[in-house]
Order: sequence, then structure tokens, then C-alpha cells
Amino acid sequence: MEIREAFTIERPAVSVPWGITAAELNALIPDLRRVTHVYYTLPVTVLGGLRCMLGFHLRGDGGGLSELEFFRTAYPDQRASFEEFQQHFERTFGPPSSSEPGGEGLPSYEWRLPGVSIIHYVFDRFGPEEHMRIRRAA
Repeated sequence: MEIREAFTIERPAVSVPWGITAAELNALIPDLRRVTHVYYTLPVTVLGGLRCMLGFHLRGDGGGLSELEFFRTAYPDQRASFEEFQQHFERTFGPPSSSEPGGEGLPSYEWRLPGVSIIHYVFDRFGPEEHMRIRRAA
């Protein structure tokens, strides 16, 4: 997947360019749920069949889309969720650039790709919390 300019969502079928403004994002994807004026969510299918929630983080200075957050509304099996996200990301972007021991007995991964970085880890914040994010390079 070419991710330097945009991120492609399978369902709904749309390509979301980095830097898109809130108004442009809402016009492109009318079914978004507004959480704040700089954060929106949507149930999606991405990366070869991964069904999850996708969070769109926009910079508060009007700079547009800067980060995508992949998550679930419930985590009945933290390890299974972690492994499923990891499999889809590795299948799409290849092996991580680095890994190290992480929280909750699961590793932490990072991919450094042209134009973006991807992180995947679990840490304890009021219980285990999985983070799977793609950040646009500054």
C-alpha cells in the first residue's frame, strides 16, 4: 500500500489524503462520528479485511489529518486482538523496523516508512490498552 500521500479504506471504499481538513473529511465520509472538532471515528474494513474502528486525528491548528488510530470497541481477548492487528499490518507494510519488549507480555513494534511511522504496543492505563497508530511524518 502506498501510504505517503493517503490511506486507503476498503469499506467504505475511500482514499483519505494526509492533511485533509475537518470539512473536507466530513464531505468525503459523511458517516463520521464527531468526538471533538479534531477527532472523528468510523467503523471500517482496512488492510486486507481487518474490521475495526478508525480514529482520525487532525491538528488543532487547522493543519489537517496527521494521525490514524486503529482500535476496537471491546477487547475480550487482548492477545488475539494484538496478533490480528499485527498480522494485517505486517502483511501490508512488511516486518517492523524495530521491536522491543512491551507491556502486558506483548512486544512493542515500530515501522519507519517514507512519509509515516507506525507504532503498535500495549500499556497499562486503567487496565491494558492497545495502541495501533499511523502518524504522518512532520
